[in-house]
Amino acid sequence: MKVSGFTFVRNAEKYDYPVAAAIGSVLPLCNEFVVCLGNSEDGTEVLINSLQMLNNVKGGVKSNSPLKIIHSVLDDSLRQGGRTLAIETDKAFDAVAADSDWAFYIQADEVIHEKDLPIIQAAMERHLHNREVECLVFKYLHFYGSYNYVGNTRQWYRREIRIIRNDKTIRAYRDAQGFRRNAQKLKGALIDASVYHYGWVRSPYFQAQKQKSFYKFWHQHEKPALEQASGFDYSQINSLTPFDGTHPKIMQARIAAMDWDFEFDARKKRLPFKEKLLAAIERLTGRRLFEFRNYRLVK
Repeated sequence: MKVSGFTFVRNAEKYDYPVAAAIGSVLPLCNEFVVCLGNSEDGTEVLINSLQMLNNVKGGVKSNSPLKIIHSVLDDSLRQGGRTLAIETDKAFDAVAADSDWAFYIQADEVIHEKDLPIIQAAMERHLHNREVECLVFKYLHFYGSYNYVGNTRQWYRREIRIIRNDKTIRAYRDAQGFRRNAQKLKGALIDASVYHYGWVRSPYFQAQKQKSFYKFWHQHEKPALEQASGFDYSQINSLTPFDGTHPKIMQARIAAMDWDFEFDARKKRLPFKEKLLAAIERLTGRRLFEFRNYRLVK
């Protein structure tokens, strides 16, 4: 079984993406890893090249690096539903080796916990020859404000595709949250592994800068409300739950360097009646009504 990883990244330092941790967290499962490197205004290219050099030396002996870097220029004029992000994702996927069986997609702010690597490996092997399974679906932990809280409302997607067959008719969907084939949902197997999503955990300054930049991928004419803000206000979130688990080891240095404060009273929920009702139904039945899915689960 051959596995390729792939991602795209641009301005990782400017917007403080943990891309080195993201790539490093899945490398143990990959025979190669493709990085689509967008035109950046910071030291992202140097950072990615340094990862390639680190992987070029194993035990003091030079070897072929599993990292493959392709260069790209993003089309910033595409502002319909984050379409630019899907195009860059597809560029990375298209560069995956033709003889790979699976392709593992990781975004620049997502990290896999080392405890889940054996589970993921076993799932890929188990479903390798079952062509009914076109993708593997992961659970999600969306961290918010700090490394101590996770989102717990319906605004956070709870599952998504992160491993797909190496079938180039599969394309990133909308803003590359997931994947489809000819706009049709893929058939996927849910696995007991989680993606640790850190897209909402960075200093308020960097978060504000990132929000202002990414706003243009969805809106053409309006200006973002926080354009003049010096820092993102994390306190406006309506509901969170404390995180009592462990973070991936590869994130420990970043977590230790956290230099801002964020506290949230998880007992206070600011949810409209409809959201409270749907949340109650989910707690009682285990079903999330009207959930958006890019996949159809198979057994």
